[in-house]
Amino acid sequence: MTEETHVLDSPPPGAATDWTVAQDWSHYTAEEHATWDTLFQRQRALLPGRAADAYLRGLEVLNLSKPGIPDFEELSERLMKLTGWQVVAVPGLVPDEVFFDHMANRRFVAGNFIRRPDQLDYIQEPDVFHDVFGHVPMLADPVFADYLEAYGRGGQRALELGALKQLGRLYWYTVEFGLIDEGDGLRIYGSGIVSSAAETRFALESDSPHRIAFDLKRVMRTDYRIDDFQQNYFVIPGFDALLRATVETDFAPLYGEILAQPDVPVATILPEDEVITRGSQAHAGGAAEA
Repeated sequence: MTEETHVLDSPPPGAATDWTVAQDWSHYTAEEHATWDTLFQRQRALLPGRAADAYLRGLEVLNLSKPGIPDFEELSERLMKLTGWQVVAVPGLVPDEVFFDHMANRRFVAGNFIRRPDQLDYIQEPDVFHDVFGHVPMLADPVFADYLEAYGRGGQRALELGALKQLGRLYWYTVEFGLIDEGDGLRIYGSGIVSSAAETRFALESDSPHRIAFDLKRVMRTDYRIDDFQQNYFVIPGFDALLRATVETDFAPLYGEILAQPDVPVATILPEDEVITRGSQAHAGGAAEA
């Protein structure tokens, strides 16, 4: 089911108007299921003591340890009972307005393809492993589930206000590459980290990146790189705080303020930052694993 590219300009034949497609679970090959199992077993072994408690609970309650690529219908049935979310298959990366509409209505879009065996350590486009293993366990947490719905609604408004880049940084530094302080240490919850063997270690154990306390405006001003390990990680004190920061903020004047200010370059420390660990920035080149 793997194709060379999954970045699309229009719904492919067979897709619905909302870009969803059938997962077509019965058509996954034995090799594709084996690829999932290899990735799952490797990554699951790394996560105890490193992943957020909410993420680990989600893995268990959703029964993701069952061998083979998950069936989205079964997964959605469990998820709906917990938080009202469902997982819907899409053929690749979808337009922003489609993505936000699904999210605002508690539908998480997931690619229905999986990487090839020779792509275990790196794939440019998010596949079913990144989308399901990386994202879906957090959707079993009621607070984080509310945050993602709020983000979807916020994305619809950001499109109208011309602030998509700024809001996208919030997604990047939380949903994809977020850290949380759980009292006894930092833990990972962002999908780009928990689905990556190399970045799981790097995010918590390397002395290279800066780890900075989360501040909404600061995050939305900060550039990021997509072709390397992160040089900044932002640390939330809890998921309740993250949800409050989004639902209690009037984003229209905030966008106005941010758009009038320069972007903050990657790896910059600002005087007002609460720095948890100041990184050496020793690693600033190469490609991160997916």
